[in-house]
Amino acid sequence: MNAALIKSLPGRYCNSLTEYSRFVTREVAIGDVPMGGNNPIRIQSMTTIDTMNTIGTVEQSIRMIEAGCEYVRITAPSIKEANNLAEIKKQLRARGYTAPLVADIHFTPNAAEVAARIVEKVRVNPGNYADKKKFDQIDYTDAEYQGELERIYQKFAPLVRICKEYGTAMRIGTNHGSLSDRIMSRYGDTPQGMVESAMEFMRICEALNYYSLVISMKSSNPQVMVQAYRLLVDTMVAEGMNYPLHLGVTEAGDGEDGRIKSAVGIGTLLEDGLGDTVRVSLTEEPEAEAPVAIALVKRYTERGEVKGERLKAKGNSEDNSNLSPFTLHPSPSSHDPYAYKKRETYEANAFIGGHMVPRVVVDLSKKNLKDPAIVSDAGYLYSPLLDKYSMADQSVDFVYLGDNLPSFNMPGNLKQLYNYAAWQKLADKAMCHPVFTLNEFITGDRSSALNLVRVKPSDLEGDDFGALPFDQSLVFVLETDENHGMADQRAFFFKLEELGLDVPVIVKRSYMFESESSEIVQKLQLYASTDLGALLVDGFGDGIWIDAPKIDTRFITSTAFGILQATRSRISKTEYISCPSCGRTLFDLVVTTQMIRSRTSHLKGLKIAIMGCIVNGPGEMADADYGYVGSGPDKVTLYRGKEAVKKNIASAKALDELIGLISEDGNWVEAN
Repeated sequence: MNAALIKSLPGRYCNSLTEYSRFVTREVAIGDVPMGGNNPIRIQSMTTIDTMNTIGTVEQSIRMIEAGCEYVRITAPSIKEANNLAEIKKQLRARGYTAPLVADIHFTPNAAEVAARIVEKVRVNPGNYADKKKFDQIDYTDAEYQGELERIYQKFAPLVRICKEYGTAMRIGTNHGSLSDRIMSRYGDTPQGMVESAMEFMRICEALNYYSLVISMKSSNPQVMVQAYRLLVDTMVAEGMNYPLHLGVTEAGDGEDGRIKSAVGIGTLLEDGLGDTVRVSLTEEPEAEAPVAIALVKRYTERGEVKGERLKAKGNSEDNSNLSPFTLHPSPSSHDPYAYKKRETYEANAFIGGHMVPRVVVDLSKKNLKDPAIVSDAGYLYSPLLDKYSMADQSVDFVYLGDNLPSFNMPGNLKQLYNYAAWQKLADKAMCHPVFTLNEFITGDRSSALNLVRVKPSDLEGDDFGALPFDQSLVFVLETDENHGMADQRAFFFKLEELGLDVPVIVKRSYMFESESSEIVQKLQLYASTDLGALLVDGFGDGIWIDAPKIDTRFITSTAFGILQATRSRISKTEYISCPSCGRTLFDLVVTTQMIRSRTSHLKGLKIAIMGCIVNGPGEMADADYGYVGSGPDKVTLYRGKEAVKKNIASAKALDELIGLISEDGNWVEAN
């Protein structure tokens, strides 16, 4: 191991960068379902019904538990809801359901103090709880900053003491969109600000000898979310802490988008052994969330036991002997896991690499190559009447045809990939490119335009790789057979950096599922989003290729573009940042989201936030162009970025007003 490279790492956020090893955290008792340590990764969700509707909340909680939720979170925005948690808990226990309850608190310390005497865990948001969040640009002197911290201590300490007395756990849950003015003034809207917001509260807890903590760093942007969790672990370990991590991408949305975005964020961290509990935040019924979270987590229960001896932590009087060791394998000095930077490559054939967006490859080699309509699955719509193609918003860049030749003319701007032997026989090689093995590329005839070479990370140590003739027509197609394939492929990128090679890379992952059931289709979606998304959020990959022979090509195409959208690598559609609903929500989020989609889904590249209430609305919309936020019964406030521009509009008129605002800004186009 190269000690110089180890020292040059910006930080240490997981046990290993090259093999799966779960980061072992402190065990925290939450009712009779403990979290952290060597316990399984726990599943949870949140009710969406008004907390004062006792029967409705109980019935929904039961549906969630039976769907697989091990913890049930319920909002308690005021004292009356906090008090009613006792009745909800009583009825659940009377019906034989013992899942721990979690009270969700934002602005109201007195409600938190009531709830902490009733439920097994409370969740507080540092940016809202006892801190100031008015979105004012305020400069704090060091004395003023410290004075605010002392004020927060006085407001927060009573809750900590109650939790200690009653054996109640606490989640300190930072949201990217609800950082306080004080944090924003010093750290800005950054992962560092998110981490410091939580650390302030964690330090107060430790000063009061309270350690039953769970921590989260949520964002609607998976890239920000991943960076914040990594930095949190680095910071915690530096201060002798190893609290359990609750993973989630907030306001992920619904349907395919919500699942892909969640898998990119949550899966990336799970791949590195981080995470003790998961919530997939979908704008759907809460019982729909648990099966998705279970499918994500199950993959890691099959990865094997935690490896290595444990490291005793320093920094508090509690026994923290279950801190896991760091046996990091070196990454290049230029790689910063806490900030995004796209890997620098040359631009091959003026098409892939460099500053170009990542390219998409799909496999049509097993399709009926006598039917021009097959390319519609790749985003090229064929009109028999006109005998011509038109491009959809999600049109792939390459189709792989293997050894097979189509009997019709392909779209003029669609590049075709053939195995080397088949490519050699083509009379017309325009728009047609060869795919080589390493040996074929060394010994065979090469294209003057673009040459794709299949490699695996293990090939880096072989003689054939050392004999490669490098020029700027070369593109690697990176494959892997390893169970922990993401880490295997990531190590390949590290090695390229070490060797000084700037060759563009298409990342290929193969999934040999035997059926096309809905369960398998979802599994492909989650696995591919994790495996490819984890590399893309770190800037690795100039193209992606999902190989799943049993899965419909149209679904593969949609998934590929969804992954690129979720990682902000390539925008091909409207993005919706929609919250999953809770008892604070002021309208039906599922219906409203679908209504807004139906009229705005053609606005490619626009980001629209749909928020049920004001709690996280303005903050989580920091990343959105427009916001649609519940502001009262039958009332909606519209935002441009963080600015409220149309307040308390009747719900019936709100969508038309939103479209009017988009039009006023020159961002509206009519749907085709």
